[in-house]
Amino acid sequence: MSIPSRTMSPEDFLFQVDKGSIVLDVRSPAEFLEGHIAGAVSWPLFSNDERAQIGTLYKQRSREDAVDLGLDLIGPRMKELAQYGRHLFESQTSSDGSKVRHALLIHCWRGGMRSESVAWLLRTAGIPSVVLEGGYKAFRTFARTQLDRKIHFAVLGGLTGSAKTETLHELSKLPGESVIDLEGLARHYGSAFGNLEAHVQPTTQQFSNDLYAELRALNAWNDALPKRTRPIWIENESRSIGFVDLPEPIFSQLISSRCFEMMRTDDDRVHHLVKMYGEIDPELLISAFKRISPKLGSDHANNAISAISDGKLDIAARLALVYYDKTYAHGLTKRDSSLRTDVNCKNLSPSECALHLNLFLTDFIS
Repeated sequence: MSIPSRTMSPEDFLFQVDKGSIVLDVRSPAEFLEGHIAGAVSWPLFSNDERAQIGTLYKQRSREDAVDLGLDLIGPRMKELAQYGRHLFESQTSSDGSKVRHALLIHCWRGGMRSESVAWLLRTAGIPSVVLEGGYKAFRTFARTQLDRKIHFAVLGGLTGSAKTETLHELSKLPGESVIDLEGLARHYGSAFGNLEAHVQPTTQQFSNDLYAELRALNAWNDALPKRTRPIWIENESRSIGFVDLPEPIFSQLISSRCFEMMRTDDDRVHHLVKMYGEIDPELLISAFKRISPKLGSDHANNAISAISDGKLDIAARLALVYYDKTYAHGLTKRDSSLRTDVNCKNLSPSECALHLNLFLTDFIS
């Protein structure tokens, strides 16, 4: 006998997510870590080891034996599961602090036994719940189709040290501007110096999920809204940011969108790099120069390392630009030159750059 439950398509499910409903991901911790819906709560029905045991039993013996083991494992926890579900349901509040009563949103991998069982338990305990039809797998398929749709981007370009990320953050503070910070989502600055303090990057799958959530929050392709008159600012990036890969449709659109190149002086760039990396452990900077030594050249790399040891970060920064300027120039060959527009941002702070770009874009699209 199948367990009765309400289900929702990925599109309707995400609409409820946008309204503030809680998403409960009942897959194993390992599955959640690989990738999950942005904002979801990990509430594993089984641990990694328990899931492996059930899967092995299913393959080697029978579905019935696997189900029996699953029931043995969750039986003692049913009261605890129901109590936690009730706590989540009753603790929901709106942005003004008032109580709300959204149904709990539940999913597993394919919308099968795990999510159906939890939904049945919660509803038996009087807690409204909805299951994602097709599970996380269906969400991923739907999200990928959305990323294929046309997005109106304004790409922010500029040589290394131009303070593009800081300028994006300043742009996000201006009325009418929308920004996607790819490096922030990837937790990496996108170079050999981009993750010196070893921040844990998300998986490529999770990066894609988080990017999709950001775009959805900006109504990047909401056909029901008036046509977007201003594009979404996004930084010019290569296909990979550290160990994270951009979704192919997004990278393709990034390459085919107009790029506004920030024109900066060498002193602007060196000053920014020294400010950015001045507090980093010198040994980490030295390790980064050793990694790029084959392309930078041993003489330049050794001179940069000596400069770091002497506390002369400005000299090291100028030497690093020798390598990164060549890399950036090579990346420009992938972009149609007719889609590049230079913007004079020389001797400006990031906040001044943002204001200048804001006015420049207004004139450009008018």
